[in-house]
Amino acid sequence: MNKPEHNTLARHWINGEWLSSDDIRESYNPATGGVIGAYADGGAHEAALAIAAARQAFEQGAWAEDAILRARVLEELAASFERHRDTLIELLSTENGKIKPEAGFEVDMVPSKLRFAGALARTELGRSGSPRPNAVSVLLREPVGVAGIMVPWNSPVILMIRSLAPALAAGTTVVIKMPSQTAQVNALVARIMSEAPSLPRGVINMFTESGAEGAKLMVASPDVPVISFTGSTRTGQAISAVGAQQLKRFGLELGGKTPHLLFDDADLDAALPVIEKSLTVFAGQFCMTGSRLLVHSAIAAQVRERLAARLEAVRVGPAADADSDMGPLIDKANVARVDAVVNRAIASGAKVLLRGGPVNEGPLAAGAFYRPTLLEVSDAKLPIVQEETFGPVMTLQVFDSEQEALALANDSEYGLAAAIWTRDTKRSLRVARKIKAGTIWINDWAQVFDEFEEGGYKQSGQGRLNGMTSIDDFLESKHIAFTNL
Repeated sequence: MNKPEHNTLARHWINGEWLSSDDIRESYNPATGGVIGAYADGGAHEAALAIAAARQAFEQGAWAEDAILRARVLEELAASFERHRDTLIELLSTENGKIKPEAGFEVDMVPSKLRFAGALARTELGRSGSPRPNAVSVLLREPVGVAGIMVPWNSPVILMIRSLAPALAAGTTVVIKMPSQTAQVNALVARIMSEAPSLPRGVINMFTESGAEGAKLMVASPDVPVISFTGSTRTGQAISAVGAQQLKRFGLELGGKTPHLLFDDADLDAALPVIEKSLTVFAGQFCMTGSRLLVHSAIAAQVRERLAARLEAVRVGPAADADSDMGPLIDKANVARVDAVVNRAIASGAKVLLRGGPVNEGPLAAGAFYRPTLLEVSDAKLPIVQEETFGPVMTLQVFDSEQEALALANDSEYGLAAAIWTRDTKRSLRVARKIKAGTIWINDWAQVFDEFEEGGYKQSGQGRLNGMTSIDDFLESKHIAFTNL
């Protein structure tokens, strides 16, 4: 066994207590392959304990009915995350592999989302009215009960908070299934949340799991009426099928295959640095990664040359090196998976503009590093165009007209996001209205605001997170009618 870089045991946080498990596993730094600690690996037992604690807190405490308490707790959570900002960034970059600026970007989104949810808790009051002269109706908005939150490993802190904040604002109690790849981060996040002095025992329960037994129990349990899941489309479909037997409610943000539509009048000096970053942020392990580049034929030659040069110059390295532009993938298994996808695409006719690939030599060879890759394709049905790669691999397709660009952009089962690059304002709005995706950026990428909704069309999900409607998944509506007044 390698000597740990840190010697910690990451435990579950259930009903206000720190719990271990029979199965203890190791946590790794993906940049070095070194052991950074150990974690308790949970499953159905831990999930059952968490569900029971959350149900008790919902049914016996004041949480569901006290919006003032919920708003105060959300503010306390925001303040706690701010106090521990630097420590959390350091650990996130170590265990998750993000370079420090990207880890900071993730962590710094947390407090504002919690505070926005606190405002929702205070302002979601239902409504009343008089539908006819002798009647008054009151519409109450009530929490559904226990909410299950299932979190992926690529951005575990913000993607957990993105679901947790509106769930707490609504008055649900929660069970959170966290990924084993970030077990040390999970435990630190739980510790940060435990410092909120007004948080009632059992309102937030978190366990870490490498398998799926705990998650399966959450989906099957009648005591968990709503699931908020971020992850792959395939898993989203599977859990939806199981939950449909109970008409369980699902909020799903699933896969994405974000296209950039680069028109001939685009400002390339402004566009290309952003397009480069859209591929390399989080090493391409991001649901909104800009993995499809659609380029007008009039500018295709210079885009090929300039973008390939930019991607070749990306400095791949560990977060510990301040000069690194892009960190590792989460593990070597994913390096092998991504490289196999690239090899199959090349064998199927994709043209290599830049062949990055695994780093197998030198000081980075021990880590899970993969250099950016750029492939030009003419067959829009190739799997590398249609399927989510989840790595720093971009395809380039050439179009001749606006209609062709739209056809290529919409030729996907996904519809999470898209970016349009043009100096023609009328075109930008005209094209944006015809793209089947939940978020469209004009001359930019990855601009997400707490105040405005985020979510997918088609196989990219259902429901919305962020914005005013983020609370809807966690609320029931009850009509009370007073008649014959």
